[in-house]
Amino acid sequence: MAPPEKQPETAPPSAQTLEASAKAAGGKGGLPPVHLWDPPYRGEIDIRIARDGTWFHEGTVITRAALVRLFSTILKLEDGKYFLVTPVEKVGITVEDAPFVAVDFGVSGSGDGQVLRFETNVGDSAEAGPEHPIRLERDEDSGEPAPYVMIRAGLEALIDRKSFYRLIELGTHAEHEGASWFGLWSGGVFFALIPSADLP
Repeated sequence: MAPPEKQPETAPPSAQTLEASAKAAGGKGGLPPVHLWDPPYRGEIDIRIARDGTWFHEGTVITRAALVRLFSTILKLEDGKYFLVTPVEKVGITVEDAPFVAVDFGVSGSGDGQVLRFETNVGDSAEAGPEHPIRLERDEDSGEPAPYVMIRAGLEALIDRKSFYRLIELGTHAEHEGASWFGLWSGGVFFALIPSADLP
């Protein structure tokens, strides 16, 4: 069996090349068509998104809001792993929890006609509903809740604490899978968060 053909050596991926490629490919007036891009995988890059939504590069906080926004538009989730993708390269990054944080929300309507519209730390927005579900995870040891809302293309936002407290005030009880659950209505969907019997 012949050895695999040696690939030509190229420079390792960098934040600078990613930025240049993303800017060149960026869509005007909308998100770039990341789902259409299938470039070669170039390895990992030392970019990390902390649980609070802060972006780090090589251990240093990325303070340029415009750069964080740009990188957030080329995020892609594949097989449980996160990548930054441009038409010419795909690199893996580290995401501690969810890639976004929902830092605020607005509410319109009431009851089963209620609509919750979330805003993220990187400028995205999404109305919770069939395409943008809300879910709740609870830590097995502490019972601490971690609420999430789907923003786009499999990318979720962790709902921050102040927003979650406000959401709880809008919650109600409804039947779900034959039992009473506490949850939230939005976009015509009841998002069951916790069994009513588990509430104090």
